[in-house]
Order: sequence, then structure tokens, then C-alpha cells
Amino acid sequence: MRYMKILVVGVVLGWAASLPAEASSSIWYNSEGGKVRLVTTGKPDEAGKIHGVLDIALKPGWKTYWRDPGDAGVPPQLDISGSTNIADAQLSFPPPQRHDDGYGKWSGYDRPVSLPVTFTVSSPGQPATIDAHVFLGICETICIPVQTRLSVDPASDPDNATDAALVKTALATLPSPARPDFGINVLPGDHETLVVQAQSPGDPESVDFFIAGERDYMFGAPVRSQKDGKLVFTVPILDRPSATPTDGGLYYTLTSAEGSVDGLLPFP
Repeated sequence: MRYMKILVVGVVLGWAASLPAEASSSIWYNSEGGKVRLVTTGKPDEAGKIHGVLDIALKPGWKTYWRDPGDAGVPPQLDISGSTNIADAQLSFPPPQRHDDGYGKWSGYDRPVSLPVTFTVSSPGQPATIDAHVFLGICETICIPVQTRLSVDPASDPDNATDAALVKTALATLPSPARPDFGINVLPGDHETLVVQAQSPGDPESVDFFIAGERDYMFGAPVRSQKDGKLVFTVPILDRPSATPTDGGLYYTLTSAEGSVDGLLPFP
């Protein structure tokens, strides 16, 4: 499995410490490198969505991962199968930074981060409670997978202004949709290489490209080059499915000193 290279000194478990859902935000769960909680805005919106964040408060010197951390980490994951009247939960990610800890290159965050989560209510108008099993990795010189269970009753405190402000702030950190002057174009590559040209306002030296390996794709660290005024990222394809998917695409984020954008690119 692609994430088995993580250096583990132990697994921090929180299942037994879980408490019944009593508020629109969970209690903090403490681990060696920080703490984590689940925050929501309370009641669903008109589309039947409950907005929230997975709030990760890292201690100084600790780090956590993006949606694709590379070959040496664990991406944050939520399992909401134990919830009531919740059909789905989608995590979103602020733009990451690239790290090299001596064991491998990976993408993530070296500061506290709030990951927006959108919960879809199965039957709008009916009571809904969130029972989320959380799995994520946090690292100092070594990496520790953290597992815990966070419970929330969004309707118990539906108008909490502090929680709503936290969610609004987290949503504002997300990348904007890619546009013609800030995004990527896919260039011809081969079976083992993805090549993209990046367009970005501002200093090209500040630009970085992140791609998430999904659907059995796995990518190495992008190599940047500039020629004739064009900024190009060449990405090794380390693994791929036996048959190229025909639906959807691969998620990418492009960052620069001017901000960040994201989008989907065709399967190589």
C-alpha cells in the first residue's frame, strides 16, 4: 500500500474516549503533536448541506498532510458511516506547502490548519447527527497516525457565531477555480510522465504545482523548468491503473505569491 512507508512509533487511539453528541462542535481530542476537533455551523442550509471544519491545532514543529502527501504520509480521512441522516462528507484542502524531511518529499502544512468539510443530509428536515471516525497523520521528526471519534449534534447549537466565523474563515483559504491566466495546460508526455505548463500572475519563481494521486495513480515530486518564458512541471508517474479511467479527472492545486487555484486535469 502506498502509505505504508510512514515511520510509526505508535497509534494514538480515541475511540473509548468518545462522548455522545451534545453540541454543534465536538470536544478537542489531544494527541502528542497537537489536538483535533470537528466544528460545524449548525443547521443545514437550503441545499441540505452542513458546513464545518476539521480543526487541527498543531504544536510548534509538528506538521500534517495534504490530500496527497506523497509516498511517506497519511492523508486526513473521515468515516461518517456511523452517523444518523448523513449521506456524505467531503473534505476540502487549503493550498499546501512542499516539505522534505530527509525521508521523503511530501505536501502538507507546518502550522495549525482548518480543513473545510461539507456534510450532505440524507433527508432534509429530519434530525441529523455526525459520528465521525477521524484518521490523520502528524509529524515532527517521526510520524504518528492519529485515530479518534468525534461526535456532533448540529441542531443543538444552530446559531453559534464563533463556530460560523471559524468555518467562514476556513472556506476563504481554499483555492479559487483555475482561469486562463492562472492555471495549467497539459503538454504531451508519455506513459511514465505527466507534463504541464503553468500560467500565473506575478513572480514565476513562487509558483508550485501539486497533483493528487487518485484512482490508483501515484506521482513523484514535480520537476520545474523554464524555457522561452514558459514554466513547465514534469511529474513522474510512479504507478497507474491498468486501464485509464474515462470519467472525471485528477485534482490539482497551483500556488504562487498571488494566491492559489485548483481544478481537474485529464487522466494521463
